[in-house]
This record gives sequence, structure tokens and C-alpha cells, in this order.
Amino acid sequence: MAKSLVAPYCVKAPMRQQHHHRLFYPVGSSIPFSDNSRPQLMNQKPITVYNNSLDSPRFHGYQVFTLLPRRSSSPIAALDSDVPHPLHQGSVKLKNSEGFEQWDSLTANFSGAANIPFLILQMPQIILNARNLLAGNKTALLAVPWLGMFTGLIGNLSLLSYFAKKREKEAIVVQTLGVVSLYTVFTQLAMAEAMPLPYFLITSVVVATGLVVNFTNYFGLLNAGIWQFWEDFITVGGLSVLPQIMWSTFVPYIPSSILPGAISFVIAIATVIMARTGKLSEGGVKFVGAISGWTATLLFMWMPISQMWTNFLNPDNIKGLSAISMLLAMMGNGLMIPRALFIRDFMWFTGATWASLFYGYGNIVCLYFFNSISKEFFLAATAGLFLWIGMALWRDTVVHGYSSPLSSLSELVFGS
Repeated sequence: MAKSLVAPYCVKAPMRQQHHHRLFYPVGSSIPFSDNSRPQLMNQKPITVYNNSLDSPRFHGYQVFTLLPRRSSSPIAALDSDVPHPLHQGSVKLKNSEGFEQWDSLTANFSGAANIPFLILQMPQIILNARNLLAGNKTALLAVPWLGMFTGLIGNLSLLSYFAKKREKEAIVVQTLGVVSLYTVFTQLAMAEAMPLPYFLITSVVVATGLVVNFTNYFGLLNAGIWQFWEDFITVGGLSVLPQIMWSTFVPYIPSSILPGAISFVIAIATVIMARTGKLSEGGVKFVGAISGWTATLLFMWMPISQMWTNFLNPDNIKGLSAISMLLAMMGNGLMIPRALFIRDFMWFTGATWASLFYGYGNIVCLYFFNSISKEFFLAATAGLFLWIGMALWRDTVVHGYSSPLSSLSELVFGS
């Protein structure tokens, strides 16, 4: 990240404050950088401070130098992607800075716009459940698998924590919407007695705790110990659920068993304890910290595999799939691809791309193959998706001054 050093005068602070750290030193003190590591100064002229947060008596008589960091010679590990702000942004050439800022803003808006298709996607089920409840048709809600939806809830809470730590506001809203909409369905199921009351109460506690913990942490009001306990909780939960769901997908072709989930639970508990008691290396601790986000992503990535497996076993049931719902799923995840690529978040990019290609578009392909949608619908969805992904790759290449999209993808996977 770019850093600012304080010396005996003041200069204007950069507009995008969130991408910079400031190190304040007493007047007359030397700057603690060696000749080999000293960054380049962007501005060395003393002028007035315009940023209100710095224009206070305790900073009068200081000078702020905004520094450009050197590009690291070692790659940033793809798993180590939960830092609040991406390091690659500071290395963009100044001639591209205006386009860079514009694309930064646009990708954030795209990510925020993903709320629209995701909201529309959830509303039909909520409305249908409400109509059945009002009509006294509680048995209709028994068709909604609450256990599978609980898996999605764990995934949403895990990703909410991940994006809250990264300060990605638009993605936070998307995941919060997912949590609230799922909880609304759980409430309807509990009212219809389609979900056991004890499980609903446990779900309510988890949802309330998750929302409070994440938002108090986002606004800097949470104790670090409580946040770490919450991260450990979702790590154990996600790591326990994922193998069990993967196993259950292929039942009855394999024997039904809770052994995968039980073994994973024990391993997860042991891993978290080792990480917190200093029994793991620094790399191991970072890996444990990334598990919750990756398990949530893998849970969502497994959804299309499970759906396609069901389509393969029961081709007639594919008529029950809504083409509009699959299109909305493709669009919602597709809108987040440019942002994930821009901030070099490999986990987010993997999950969004996979869900857009294999869940949304993959099921559209299945619907077309079984003559459930028109050729025009299929071709329009195909053209729209691949043109969108192509545009995202091309634009990212341009704002970073690269000659090929492969450079952006390489930086995404292997680091800068």
C-alpha cells in the first residue's frame, strides 16, 4: 500500500484516502527507509493540508509525502487475499490513473447492481410461501429443503465476514441480502412447521449474531477477540458442512453417512486450536484464515454440480427449472466478475465466474438441450455472457497498461 510520511510541512493528501497508510514522525526525525527500500516521492512541495482529518492542531508544522510503493518481487499468495485493500492499485502508471479511477468506480457500481437480480431471484419463493401460508396450505412448504438452504446461509455469512474484512461495501450488501432473504424463508417454514422450532431458534441466533458481529466489526466497534472467535466459528462450520454436502449429493449411489461431516468437524476444530495456540507456521495460520472464505465459495460452486447431477438422473425434472431464475443467477454473479478481477481477489473471481458459467449459464445450456427454452433465448444469453466477460478482461488490461488479458489473469492468480 502507498504510505505517507510526516515531516516539517504539509502537502495535500490523496483523494482516495482508503488506499493509503500514514506514518507520523516527530519534526526533524529521519525517515526509516534504507537506500534500497526508499519509495519514490510523488510530491515534495509543501502546500496546505485540505483533508479535514489531518487539518488539526496536532498535525500543524508537519509535511506529508505520499509515496509510491515498489512492486514486490515475490508474488502475493492467492489464498492470502483478505487484506482490506489490494496492493496492486498503487503501481498503476500515472498516465492511466484517470481511467483507473473510473474503472474502479464502475466495477463497484456493477457489484452493487448485482443486488437487483439477486433480489428478484429470491422474491418469487418468498411470495409463493406467503400465499400458501395465507391460504392455510402449510403442506406446500414441506417441498422447500430447509437443510440445503441452511448450507447457503452458512455460505452467505462466511462471505459476508470475508467482504466485511476487505471493506467491499457493494459485496457486503449482496451477502447481507442473501442472509436476510434466506432467513425470511426460514421464518415462513417455521410458521408452517416445515422446519423444527429448535433449529429455527438456533438459526435465528446465528443470523442475528452474524449480522451484529460483521457490521460492528466493519465500523470498528468490535473487540478483536470476539471477531477472531466468530471467524473460527464460521471456519469450523463451513469446513464441516462442505464435505457432508458433497457426499450427500451422490446418495443413494453411495451409502448415506454423516462420517464425512463428523471427520471434517474434528479436523477443523483441531486445525483452529493449533492455529490459535501457535502450533502452525505463519503460512499455516494464513491458510486457516482463508479457509472460511474458500469453503463458502466451494459450497456455492458445488450447487451447479449438484443441480446438473440431478438433471442427469432425472431429465424430466428439468422442466421445473425456471429459465428466468437461471438467467438472473448468471447476471448477478456476472456483474461481480469485473470487480473481483479489478481488485485481484482470486477467491471472489473464482466463485463469481464459476457460478455465472456453471450454475446460471450451465443450467441454461441444459434447458436448451432438453428443448425447454427457445434458440433465441439461448443465443442471447450466450452472447451476453461471453461479451461481458470479454469486456471485463479487455478493460482491466487497458487500465493497467498491459498488452494482453493474460497479464491480468496471471497477476490475479499468482500475485503482483
